[in-house]
Amino acid sequence: MKLAARVGQVAPSLTLAIAAKAKAMKAEGIDICSFSAGEPDFDTPAHIKAAAKQALDAGKTKYGPAAGEPKLREAIARKLKKDNGLDYAPENVVVTNGGKHSLYNLIMALLDPGEEVIIPAPYWLSYPEMVKLADGVPVIIHATAESNYKITPAQLREAITPKTRLFILNSPSNPTGMVYTPDEIRALAEVVVEKDILVVSDEIYEKIIYAGVEHLSIGSIGKEIFDRTIISSGFAKAYSMTGWRLGYLAGPLDLIKAVTTLQSHSTSNVCTFAQYGAIAALEESQDCVEEMRQAFAERRQVMYELLTAIPGLKCPKPDGAFYLLPNISKTGLKSLEFCDGLLESQQVAVIPGIAFGADDCIRLSYATDMATIEKGMSRLEAFVRAQI
Repeated sequence: MKLAARVGQVAPSLTLAIAAKAKAMKAEGIDICSFSAGEPDFDTPAHIKAAAKQALDAGKTKYGPAAGEPKLREAIARKLKKDNGLDYAPENVVVTNGGKHSLYNLIMALLDPGEEVIIPAPYWLSYPEMVKLADGVPVIIHATAESNYKITPAQLREAITPKTRLFILNSPSNPTGMVYTPDEIRALAEVVVEKDILVVSDEIYEKIIYAGVEHLSIGSIGKEIFDRTIISSGFAKAYSMTGWRLGYLAGPLDLIKAVTTLQSHSTSNVCTFAQYGAIAALEESQDCVEEMRQAFAERRQVMYELLTAIPGLKCPKPDGAFYLLPNISKTGLKSLEFCDGLLESQQVAVIPGIAFGADDCIRLSYATDMATIEKGMSRLEAFVRAQI
């Protein structure tokens, strides 16, 4: 069957493929230590589930507005003002089927063929693929471990051309866990304003930060950058609601109207009763967020110490999210070969860095229990020692 050319330009998700392979092996009775999924291992907090159940019982099972339930859009606008210093009205917010969907809708609504999107690498693997699907051009800026996987204002300025439409900023980052400092955010904002481009700030991990690190939302710096900023976020990571498929986009009204129109002809509204769970997530106790953050902090410390004690592996210590991105170049293997060998010989599942534009690295998620971390790091060490 002949398929559209755009489909052939897009690579399948390696994260989902490896996670699926690990699950299949586990179903066969194999003892798998999986560090592949970008998903909290906690259950969704009880009060959030209760709110969705109450909405079901109240008959919140019908079609809703394509842009989202008004009460949820209001709650998101309040959250952005209170937590991030961003003054959006509810009509400047659209609720989407997950954070990924918010970014896809944005790129489809914004780009014309041939327009460029600047993406720092290592990057979340879906960014460049979304740009390709919109017939745009991903422009990759490579950051190194020496710079803590963060780009400089000079690199951003140099990458901007007359075709540049958008800069994607992800802090805290998937896959590196790095967080730009407030001063670094301000310096990048100066370039965005100077060059008069747009920036989308993917803040899905904003609540998962460690050791006194501060998250600054780029649009809060001043009016000029606010007018050029779009916020993408959601409920998956901070509230352990990955399967709920709830995200949102906030930005200039014309853009939000365009995204709503696009959504009205693709998915229509997000699951109605699930949105009431999201309202509870934002408006009720945040203790659950802190409890999960503390657990991630403990796991981060243990995994980082065990991993960096392995000869041949180097890794900056992450400031946020729940990932480590060690360099494996001293093993002599590229990331796909490394990950296949590790899974087959030691039954440890990790993600090859080539998926993130970093073929000399692998990504490990510590969104799993401590026993798995300790056992998996022992197996990883055995595999690495066999290579070097």
